[in-house]
Amino acid sequence: MSRIGKKPIAMPAGVTMRRDGETIAIKGPKGELQTRVSDKVTIALENAELAVTRSNDEAESRSLHGLTRTLLANMVTGVTDGFTRKLEIVGVGYRAELRGNALLLNLGYSHPIMFFPPSDITIEVPTATTIAVTGIDKQLVGQVAAKIRSFRPPEPYKGKGVKYEGEQIRRKAGKSAGK
Repeated sequence: MSRIGKKPIAMPAGVTMRRDGETIAIKGPKGELQTRVSDKVTIALENAELAVTRSNDEAESRSLHGLTRTLLANMVTGVTDGFTRKLEIVGVGYRAELRGNALLLNLGYSHPIMFFPPSDITIEVPTATTIAVTGIDKQLVGQVAAKIRSFRPPEPYKGKGVKYEGEQIRRKAGKSAGK
């Protein structure tokens, strides 16, 4: 039995679940999220807890068991608390600012980069070198943060670029270190 899959998901007050065939919709104070669920797993709401079970022990059912439970738990967390991913900009002259809804990035290129986030995502720039990506969909928040990081990933010699908060950059010695 999947250790992750057999844990129940606590449904906080104000969060509701609706099922339409293969689609599960979870609605909470911050919004509504939907996902498709395989027919190999069963979802039951009992005593304000979601329980995910599987019908058999085939390999596909076992893998879907833990995955479905994790996706549903992320949906419940998203509609109640939301998700935030923070990025740091390292480098002389590298900075970010908000222009309306767009993010303007100066990352050492000959031109500034304008990034327009999806409508479900909120971007905040508390300082010129930090960016906070916020939303209710964990996958979309991570995807937007990865896209912003891809404009100038951190390089291994000086560590300049856009990195996740707390990310450790493996540094290399310069070419003079070989002598």
